[in-house]
Amino acid sequence: MFTGLGAAVNALPGGEIVPAMDRGLLDAAEFNNATSDRILGFPDVSKVCMLQSYHQNAEQFEIMFNKAKFDALPARIKAIIENAVEAASQDMSWKAIDRYSKDYIELQTKDKVRFYRTPDAILQRQLETYDAAAKKRADNAMWVEIEKSQKAFAERAVRWDLDTNVNRRMAYNHYFGKKPAAAPEGKKKA
Repeated sequence: MFTGLGAAVNALPGGEIVPAMDRGLLDAAEFNNATSDRILGFPDVSKVCMLQSYHQNAEQFEIMFNKAKFDALPARIKAIIENAVEAASQDMSWKAIDRYSKDYIELQTKDKVRFYRTPDAILQRQLETYDAAAKKRADNAMWVEIEKSQKAFAERAVRWDLDTNVNRRMAYNHYFGKKPAAAPEGKKKA
């Protein structure tokens, strides 16, 4: 997608991104979230961060196993591993909100990183660029099957989310947004 948007994309291991930016080999980088960005040292090499993008609008937590070795384990051990993996995944999900929000604030206050929301025009262009890239894969039956499955899930799940979960902006502004200045004593509001 980023290549389609005009960027020269270089896939690097996480630990190599910040040194490459520091040496001027990269103009920008993307990794994962506020916590990992702080841990890797992103604020040492960049004081600008763009928020919101379709290329990674959610995170997943995986623990991967060699299938043949896992399948060879006794049922009791497989059940323990399956439950431990589920618990670790949920633990990561719950605690991520706490970690990410704290690190997001520290990036702004302590590290002096400025955050900007990606403009809608760029987000729209991301969608168009994805569509163009996906069209090039139309002859790959597995790609077509996977994309069709993912779109069916997204249509159902996102519709449910949009229809049932309230947008939190109003409540946030009500409790934490700037309040209008109080009228001076003796003056009435119109």
